[in-house]
Amino acid sequence: MSKEKTYLVTGGAGFIGSNYIKFLFETYPEVKVVNLDKLTYAGNPENLKSVENRSGYYFVKGDICDRVLVADVFRKYSPDYVINFAAESHVDRSIGDPDDFIKTDIYGVYSLLENCRKYGIERFVQISTDEVYGSIDKGSFSETDTFNPSSPYAASKTGGDRLAFSYFVTYDLPVVITRASNNYGPNQYPEKLIPLFITNAMDDKKLPLYGDGKNVRDWLYVEDHCKGVEYVLQNGKNGEAYNIAGNCEKQNIEITKKILELTGQSDKLIEYVKDRAGHDRRYSLDDSKIAKLGWQPEYDFEEAMRKTVQWYQENEEWWRKIKSGEYLEYYKEHYGQDL
Repeated sequence: MSKEKTYLVTGGAGFIGSNYIKFLFETYPEVKVVNLDKLTYAGNPENLKSVENRSGYYFVKGDICDRVLVADVFRKYSPDYVINFAAESHVDRSIGDPDDFIKTDIYGVYSLLENCRKYGIERFVQISTDEVYGSIDKGSFSETDTFNPSSPYAASKTGGDRLAFSYFVTYDLPVVITRASNNYGPNQYPEKLIPLFITNAMDDKKLPLYGDGKNVRDWLYVEDHCKGVEYVLQNGKNGEAYNIAGNCEKQNIEITKKILELTGQSDKLIEYVKDRAGHDRRYSLDDSKIAKLGWQPEYDFEEAMRKTVQWYQENEEWWRKIKSGEYLEYYKEHYGQDL
């Protein structure tokens, strides 16, 4: 960056958002970061303990759907960049209760876009997902392929994705969109496959594997994702979408066995369970567009998985408080409310 910039990062207390904020401070020591987070169940202030007292870091507790609050943030901090990680993101939860997904993933994006339009920004980055494309048996999805979301979560993210694009077309708002494959790494809420299976294995508990375990996902280490988002922010073209892939397709059973290997457990812990409704068989992204832009993932899967397992082994207090429910008391003590 040619000069000091102010980033408004929404959903910055979550898994990817918190990793992105830490990456920003490591990359740009003089940067200013405003973290706007509602602190839902997956938003954990402990994810940012290493930066919470740092000069240039500002935390605002609030909902992106609250247009008045968002406007106050824009007036007070005058962000140059807005990066929207805020989202309801767990597919299983969206099947049981889609309401919050529609509100946050669509109306929340609208709230941010309207304030960006009113107060002006240099660039808005909408963090989308590979799930907007739906499932694909062979080949990979490019950015121009038709959307075919299969879950309320994927449909709500599709709505936010297209709404952001419409503000570029209609209002010339400087918008770029990123669509990443499955992330993994430190601080991921342990309802997701990799952290759930790591922590269960550490406790000698069963690993509940959907269906036949042969659903395929492309896996992207979270640090690579953060670097990819920043690369698109700095080098992408307004109005364009960019797939950010890990180039690491694995069946869920392969991921499961790798976790068992790295935790020293046996296949006896695998428990096949009924498949979830609308479970897409395979996701795959063509990332040639961002590769031509000059970005590619750096981490090897074996190395990144070892780092991930090691992090959960070395940070038991973090995930045990979450899985036991103790973290709810932390929120109540520090923020005066229950979740």
